[in-house]
Amino acid sequence: MPNIDLLDTYYLAGLAESITPRMSFFKDRYFSDFETFRTNKVLLEFNNGDQKMVPFIDPRVGDIPVDRDGYNLLEIEPPMVAPSRILTIDDLWKRGFGEAILSNSTEADRARTIQLRDMTQLDARISRLEEWLAAQTMINNGVTVQEYIDANTTGRSVPIYFYDNNGSNPGVYTIGGGTWSSYAAMRADVIAMCNKLVARGLPVTDLVLGSTTWETVLQFTDLQALLDKRHMFFGDVTEDMKLPGANFVGRLDFGGYQLNVIVVSEFYVDASNNQQPYFPVKSAMVTAPKCGKMLYGSITQIPYGSSEMDTFTGRRIPKLSVDQEHDIRKMRLACRPITCPKDLAPWVYAANVVA
Repeated sequence: MPNIDLLDTYYLAGLAESITPRMSFFKDRYFSDFETFRTNKVLLEFNNGDQKMVPFIDPRVGDIPVDRDGYNLLEIEPPMVAPSRILTIDDLWKRGFGEAILSNSTEADRARTIQLRDMTQLDARISRLEEWLAAQTMINNGVTVQEYIDANTTGRSVPIYFYDNNGSNPGVYTIGGGTWSSYAAMRADVIAMCNKLVARGLPVTDLVLGSTTWETVLQFTDLQALLDKRHMFFGDVTEDMKLPGANFVGRLDFGGYQLNVIVVSEFYVDASNNQQPYFPVKSAMVTAPKCGKMLYGSITQIPYGSSEMDTFTGRRIPKLSVDQEHDIRKMRLACRPITCPKDLAPWVYAANVVA
C-alpha cells in the first residue's frame, strides 16, 4: 500500500481541486473557461472583431491579399490572494461544528476535519473574489486591484484596462434622454447597445439588469400592454432561479434581438464590512455567455517538509506550515487570478438607467 503524506503540497492541491466550487453567476456563465500558466505572468489575448467582406475581383487578377484579423496581446502579473487559517491546540480541544457531543475523535482526527473545513471556507472566499473580478471586468471593461499589506493596511492600487484607455471605452454606453421612464425608451437604448456588439461581429443573447432596474421596468405600462397581447410575441415574464443571486425572468424582444432577461441581486461584504452589490442595482448590460475566461499565474513557495523553492500551477495552491515550538499549524490557500475578455469589449454596460 503506498505511503501517502496527507500534508504534502501536491496531495493538498489535489484535495483543493476536489472541493465542489461555489456556484456564481458572472464567473460560471461568462468566465467558465480558464487557463493556468507555469510562469508568474500570464498572456491576455483578445480579438478586435472583424465584419469586413471580401471584394469582387477581375478574374484576370487572380487574388487580392487581405489583412489578418487584429488582436491584442498583453503580458501581466496577476494579483495574488493568500488567505490563511491558524490551527492551535485550543481548537483541537473544542467540539467541532456538527460533531457528536460524545465523540471518539482524536486530536489528529479533529485536525484533519478542521483542515478540510478551513480549506473549503477559504476556497469559498476566493470564489467570491473571482465573482467580483468577473463582474468588475464587465462593468468597467477593466478592473482596479487594491492590494493589502496586512488585514488593515492598503498597498498599491493597480488599474488594468482591456481597451486603449487614451480613447473612449467601447464597453460603455450612455443612455439618451435621461433615465428610462417607459419601455419605448428602454427599447431604443437596448437596441442601440445590441447594435454596438453586432457591428463588431459579436453575439448578444443576455440582458442583465440590476434589481432596482427590473422593479422599475415591471411598472412600465407600455410593456404590460405588449405582454398582454395574444396574437403577437413580444416576450414573456416567468421568474426562474438559475444561479445564486441571479433570476432568469423571461425573454423580451428588442428590435429582433430575443434577449434572456436576467436580474442580478447578489451581494458581498467588502473590506469595511459593508454589503455591496456585485452588479449596480440601477444598471443594465447586454452580452453573451462564455465571452471571457479566467487566467491563473503560478505560485512559488517552499512546500512543507522541504527547504527548496518549488513552483506550483493551478487555480488553488495550498501551503502548510508548522510552528513546532508553539504548537501551531497554518493552512494557506493561494491563488493568482485575473479575468480577460475573449474579444474586445464583448459586453456593453449602461449605468444609472433608472431613477
